[in-house]
Amino acid sequence: MEPLLKIRTIPLEYEMTIQHARLERGKSSPPLVEMSRERGGFNIQTRPAKLLLDTYEARGSIVPTTRMAVYQNAQRGLQAAGQAAQSYASEASRMKWSKPGEGGEMLDQILAQRMQLPTGEFQLGFIPSARAEITYQPGSITMNYQMDRLMFDAKLNNGDVEYIPWSIEFVITQWPDVQIEYMGRPVYVPPSAAERFEGETMDLSA
Repeated sequence: MEPLLKIRTIPLEYEMTIQHARLERGKSSPPLVEMSRERGGFNIQTRPAKLLLDTYEARGSIVPTTRMAVYQNAQRGLQAAGQAAQSYASEASRMKWSKPGEGGEMLDQILAQRMQLPTGEFQLGFIPSARAEITYQPGSITMNYQMDRLMFDAKLNNGDVEYIPWSIEFVITQWPDVQIEYMGRPVYVPPSAAERFEGETMDLSA
């Protein structure tokens, strides 16, 4: 007796793709060089010589200013007052210690001394009595030279390196399945009906 069922098992089918780890290098661009220029220059600084003349004291010794003239006259007045006071004191002392009856003679001597012309040594002076102050400042020259400068900036692009890790890819091409096929024949009631269902010609008129 043959089996009534035929069972067939379809296993799972898949495709596996493995990608190994690798390093990939990008495309490198040509090198780029940037150049800039800084201009120099030539700078000269000069200072002329100076001759300074200070004639204030020299001019004051010839024609004194109002302030200087007042000061000089005040000094002369003080000196003259001191000399007059000293002379009067000397004359009063001489009159005080004179003997009785000699007062007239002592007075004549004093008046005669006052009338005398001045005697003594005279000093010869030159004007201006003060010299001019001379100050000399030498000139100077300063030179500063700066050369032109060229600056280069090179940019090299050798490409970036990228790390790609390993990977596993599964592609299922066939899912698992179970196919059951019935191998037997159907049982008809009445059995004469089997001819109709199995494609045979039947005489229905009888």
